[in-house]
Amino acid sequence: MADRPSVATPALGVVVGEVVIDAPPDAVWSYVTDWERQGEWIPATTVRVVGDEMIARTGLGPIGFDDTMHVIRSEPPRLCEVAHTGRVVSGTGVFTCEPADGGRTVFAWEERVRVPGGPVAGVLWRLAAPGIRIGYGVALTRLRRNLE
Repeated sequence: MADRPSVATPALGVVVGEVVIDAPPDAVWSYVTDWERQGEWIPATTVRVVGDEMIARTGLGPIGFDDTMHVIRSEPPRLCEVAHTGRVVSGTGVFTCEPADGGRTVFAWEERVRVPGGPVAGVLWRLAAPGIRIGYGVALTRLRRNLE
């Protein structure tokens, strides 16, 4: 995979991105699993943790939605999978931190989410895909910048 994220457009939305970070996997893992710091690298998002649940608020001003999730699989410092359980976003998210040459890390991030909208879900996803692709790219760039 290249540093550029890709977006698929079925009724199940899939977004995949990858970036090489000049930091060891342990450091990348510690940063990305510090849930309340995700707003430092994921655009228009703030996260709060309540018990074992994370609530990510995504939006601008009063317009937005809550993405509730919890960890369903964790293999530090290599793999984390979350279940998105909200009304707007449901599905799974996975990220991996794989060692690379020179003490670097290949960070890969994939989201598989149900697209709301019933029979027009595919159309809605295709309309949203360019913005989602840009947001993913910004997030991965920020993540790399914050860790290097």
